[in-house]
Amino acid sequence: MGDAYCPDCKKGTEVVFDHSAGDMVCSECGLVLEAHSIDETSEWRTFANESGDNDPVRVGGPTNPLLADGGLSTVISKPNGAQGDFLSSSLGRWQNRGSNSDRTLILAFKTIATMADRLGLVATIKDRANEIYKKVEDLKSVRGRNQDAILAACLYIACRQEDKPRTVKEICSVANGATKKEIGRAKEFIVKQLEVEMGQSMEMGTIHAGDFLRRFCSHLGMTNQAVKAAQEAVQKSEELDIRRSPISIAAAVIYMITQLSDEKKPLKDISLATGVAEGTIKNSYKDLYPYASRIIPTFFAKEEDLKNLCSP
Repeated sequence: MGDAYCPDCKKGTEVVFDHSAGDMVCSECGLVLEAHSIDETSEWRTFANESGDNDPVRVGGPTNPLLADGGLSTVISKPNGAQGDFLSSSLGRWQNRGSNSDRTLILAFKTIATMADRLGLVATIKDRANEIYKKVEDLKSVRGRNQDAILAACLYIACRQEDKPRTVKEICSVANGATKKEIGRAKEFIVKQLEVEMGQSMEMGTIHAGDFLRRFCSHLGMTNQAVKAAQEAVQKSEELDIRRSPISIAAAVIYMITQLSDEKKPLKDISLATGVAEGTIKNSYKDLYPYASRIIPTFFAKEEDLKNLCSP
């Protein structure tokens, strides 16, 4: 039972929810106010004999088209201490001994999901990384290689393809010990393998300094006005012939903007937030300094305010 407005009764009336049909019916005139609604409550189902109360366990997960069985195979759980009987323990061992072509994929997908969650990535990037790994795994070319580096490289490529790039250093921080060099080699290997398989070049999207800027500014706790100024400065810097990496340009612009704001940020903090070495930030700042009046928006700093910028 609940309350809702009925257009026939012209007033708020009590309604009845028919969960079997998914209908919401007015209790006075019988008008169906909503049809085929989805019941979003949890299913309560358990097969454990020792459980005294209902266990809030979902009946099953969604299907996974990347797996041979769609992710719908039966999994025999391990017994909990003395409560588990001999039969369930034996069945679990026999299942593990059997051949399961999806076991490697399931473990890889879990690792990718863990890395994506630690980086705060959306589900579309995680799914794209799973697809990339599945394609490489089907080629049987990843055996004998560093698995952590391969998975991290798949996630890096997925971020690039979804226009949400992450730096190699950020990917490396969640790659279970894989180094930047190993991830870089794995990325080149995957791109080469997939290009040969597809017969065409593999698009990964172009990296711009603005792709990293907002996230870096958020790490530093910069104000909205400073973030807006930094974004405009980065866009104008793309018109210049600055031969620096987009990440270095983003770090240098942030350093320039923070010098003109009331809340100045130490170079060390900017280096930690962006993952760019302090020396690299200084060199990039040196290249941008002559164009300060051109890239810094006037709403944030006037011509005379630019004199507060320290000379490189």
